Amino acid sequence: MLEVSLVSGAVPVVVLAAGLASLIALTARRDRRWWTRAVPLAVLGGVLSAALAALVVDVLWRPFPDPLPLVTLLWTGLSVLSVTLAVLRVRSAPRPWGIASRVLPFVAVGIVLITAVAQVNQLYYAYPTLHSALGMTPPQQVPFAHVAPPASRVVTAQPGVPFTDAWAPPADMPTTGAVTEVPIPGTVSRFAARPAWVYFPPAYLSSPRAVLPVLVLVAGQPGTPRDWLDGGRLVATMDAFAAAHSGLAPVVVVPDSLGSQLAQTLCVDSARGHAFTYLTVDVPSWIRSSLQVDADPAHWAIGGVSAGGTCALQLAVNAPSVYPTFLDLSGPAAPTIGSERQTVADFFRGDQAAYRQVNPLEVLASGRLPTAAIAGAVVVGVDDSRYGPDGRRVRDALSAAGMDIRYLELPGGHSWQVWAEALRRLVPFVAVREGLVAR
Repeated sequence: MLEVSLVSGAVPVVVLAAGLASLIALTARRDRRWWTRAVPLAVLGGVLSAALAALVVDVLWRPFPDPLPLVTLLWTGLSVLSVTLAVLRVRSAPRPWGIASRVLPFVAVGIVLITAVAQVNQLYYAYPTLHSALGMTPPQQVPFAHVAPPASRVVTAQPGVPFTDAWAPPADMPTTGAVTEVPIPGTVSRFAARPAWVYFPPAYLSSPRAVLPVLVLVAGQPGTPRDWLDGGRLVATMDAFAAAHSGLAPVVVVPDSLGSQLAQTLCVDSARGHAFTYLTVDVPSWIRSSLQVDADPAHWAIGGVSAGGTCALQLAVNAPSVYPTFLDLSGPAAPTIGSERQTVADFFRGDQAAYRQVNPLEVLASGRLPTAAIAGAVVVGVDDSRYGPDGRRVRDALSAAGMDIRYLELPGGHSWQVWAEALRRLVPFVAVREGLVAR
């Protein structure tokens, strides 16, 4: 029951039908005064609430670089409409009130609110199952203490030889990997990060232990590290790859690049947090000191979605000695909070030159980047009209510079539908780059 899909099949259809039926039930009434006063008042309240949400979020507050989607505004208005209708129905119900006349309108409101949340989830595919929507413990989660102790027997990669040629899986190797939640301190950056998630493939959990390469992933904004487990289907994807390769897969570390759900750092060092130093100094240092992994930077990669995709590209071009391989999944062409002028003013204190020094395509245009040592992938959704053009622009610029680039257009919009599938398709590319499997 908990693993039934919330984004495909019968459930989303039934929920939408129930929500629309509830709206109709709240609206329907044989009363001229109801239709000439109550319903128009409720409609006005819904319209004003949607307009207010757009004003506050998109104009005054601006926590996101993108405006609120029309689906979000529509269901914001319909939610307020349903609440208003329920209140007016109860106030105008004949007395003495029965339980049905007092309770059923608000039951209908609850259904409408659930439908609203479900429709927004349909847009982003962030919570594919009820298990993920409820934030329940991942089924393969273990305490970090269970995997932290170093193994006495290990198998390491040999220079120029794919790891698969040196690895013989032990008979008692687990059939699936494990995940753990663990804090990664901002020792140098002083960045106040939320706990990270780490995926360990079966070969890491075995004896002897495979000393594996590393894939670092970051979420979008708004977002949390756990988004990669829920919408990104990280565990299933990595387990499937490991099952096809004798238990081998990269160790995946998902650190926090934001600090809080609605924060924005643009993965730079600024007054809003030293996220760049955290991701290029603190996180790699913690990984090397806390995990038994391949320390060779050539065997490390970084990826991200949306603003996190831009972050991955930024780190690859500004710190290629740390992350020479990147996955840019639907990222804007430049770090942004909506406009270049506002971005420069808020994050770089108006210093245009400082912005240019970190903006990936401008770093690329400067000619100082060793493009032959860097490779990556750019992915966009076919229906992503906002960031699809940015992805193609990035692809063209990277290809023109002679960089080894993979480019994918996948079904879907700016959502985890695209990004989860992108990870599944690109793990083999990462594994080849990191020396895990042969080309």
